[in-house]
Amino acid sequence: QVQLVQSGGGLVQTGESLRLSCTVSGPWSFSGYAVAWFREAPGPGPTFVVGIGGSAGSTDQIDSVKGRFFLSGDKRKTVYLEMNNLKPEDTGVYYCAARSTSGSLSRFRSAYTYWGQGTQVTVSS
Repeated sequence: QVQLVQSGGGLVQTGESLRLSCTVSGPWSFSGYAVAWFREAPGPGPTFVVGIGGSAGSTDQIDSVKGRFFLSGDKRKTVYLEMNNLKPEDTGVYYCAARSTSGSLSRFRSAYTYWGQGTQVTVSS
């Protein structure tokens, strides 16, 4: 059974950094599949923040995190979300998600099969 296990997160002040990790548990790897991070703030469900495509390695991110959030890791078993210069509006529960088919990177939740358990990020002003 494939599981995505997240770690990291916590409470930080404005301008600080955090790193979230997403690790595959089970006989599967991220290789060749799109991986994305979503954020759930008070509102209508998790929304796309940043992601990386399958074998082509294309990336996408929302405007508010450009130049501050980066993905790293070997993208076989682990993907990291590096979050720098954090702002209060970055607060939320962050979920990693992965596609189980070789589709392109998507901003839609429905495209993703595997989800992490979520981790809270709180940025105080």
